[in-house]
Amino acid sequence: MTFVTVSGTFGLFDNHGDDHFAGGIITGLKPLLAHLDQAVYALVTDLDVRGLLDDTLVLALGEFGRTPIFSQRGLGGREHWFNCMSMLVAGGGLARGRVVGSTDARGYDVRESRVTPADLGATVYRHLGIDLGAQWTDAQGRPQSIITGGGRPIPNLS
Repeated sequence: MTFVTVSGTFGLFDNHGDDHFAGGIITGLKPLLAHLDQAVYALVTDLDVRGLLDDTLVLALGEFGRTPIFSQRGLGGREHWFNCMSMLVAGGGLARGRVVGSTDARGYDVRESRVTPADLGATVYRHLGIDLGAQWTDAQGRPQSIITGGGRPIPNLS
């Protein structure tokens, strides 16, 4: 199995506030989005043209979302928000052209089709051919499931 991680920010990834650390939304993130869009499109299109997309799972996501409103701290940014986030899942033999889930009108919480980190993990493990019932042994010698919290492959993508 081969895994590749790509970061176009070269170590600067926290672009949610207009501060001097990472450039923020306007000066730091906005220029990156066009490059990310072009790179993801090129990758997915190239894999598809070469007949490799069904065997390759492409994920584009962060570790959580951003608040639906701008920060009141004077930075003009958006704080960390674990209630909702967006991600792109392509290839891997999954259904194409689907939108899974939605938020309420203000983006505060999931309205329908909640997908959990365990669901994403189960989707990736299934693609890799890893038994979803597999376990690992923790430092105390206890068996632990690789999928927790009732995770299951994302049904809308199967």
